[in-house]
Amino acid sequence: MSDASLSAPLSAPGEAQMGDYWELLKPRVMSLVVFTALVGLAAAPGEVHPFLAFVSVLCIAVGGGASGALNMWWDADIDAVMKRTKGRPVPSGRVTGDEALAIGLALAGFSVMILGLAANWLAAGLLAFTIFFYAVVYTMWLKRRTPQNIVIGGLAGALPPLVGWVAATGSFALAPVLMVLLVFMWTPPHFWALALFVRGDYGLAQVPMLTETHGDRVTRNHILGYAILLVPVSLALGLTPVAGPVYLAASVVLNLLFVGACWRVWRRDRAAAEADRFAAERRVFKLSLLYLFLHFGALLAEASLGTFLGA
Repeated sequence: MSDASLSAPLSAPGEAQMGDYWELLKPRVMSLVVFTALVGLAAAPGEVHPFLAFVSVLCIAVGGGASGALNMWWDADIDAVMKRTKGRPVPSGRVTGDEALAIGLALAGFSVMILGLAANWLAAGLLAFTIFFYAVVYTMWLKRRTPQNIVIGGLAGALPPLVGWVAATGSFALAPVLMVLLVFMWTPPHFWALALFVRGDYGLAQVPMLTETHGDRVTRNHILGYAILLVPVSLALGLTPVAGPVYLAASVVLNLLFVGACWRVWRRDRAAAEADRFAAERRVFKLSLLYLFLHFGALLAEASLGTFLGA
């Protein structure tokens, strides 16, 4: 078991503020969960009562927050030695590991139960699986054992649009599965670009990130490979009923920009990267955020346009 399970703080404790408990839920990750789930729900066929839609997205958001709290509970020991994460509530001692565990479990149970009662139990089951996959399969098993941790574990972050769709319809379809695949294929280049310019952090924490186990050259190869694989996935989504000309135009432009940025990273060597402080890698990381946001934003625009024209 992880040292994160110990209730004793890993550094000098301070009095917890409300913001510390909010930070425990990983609000930046939660915002991605909320947005993609909202798009999945909005793009689904048929009409959903606004209150039901609100409750469904709220439950998915709370489930995402539960996953974040459980992740921080388990990973407090490695978070404490990484520059990027050592100020988090649990390793800093502002929130105890026991508190993080209790909050995570309570929010997980609450979100799944309410989603099942408000929407349907298929959506609730998917949400439960998402929380389990992130907290147990990724955090407790994959993260510390394989450099493919981000690849396989990315499924947890990719499922919210499918949960939103199922909450609205009670069934599966090709379009939300392609949304899941889009986020799934996007996750590795996004995180590997980050790993390249926070080099040393994962090695210090003994997390087998691809940059640490196979080096920069292999990581850059993988970044470019996944960027190329994203192209057919994103364009295939554009051929489903939930998309249209707005999405397809945005997708073509975004893929050209993203593959071009990843190509520039692939062509670099380590000496060149260190000379300009990983500017190209930072560009890929920032562009990846824009890539995903605008793809789903275009789907939301298509759904809104369809609703307006059908009114």
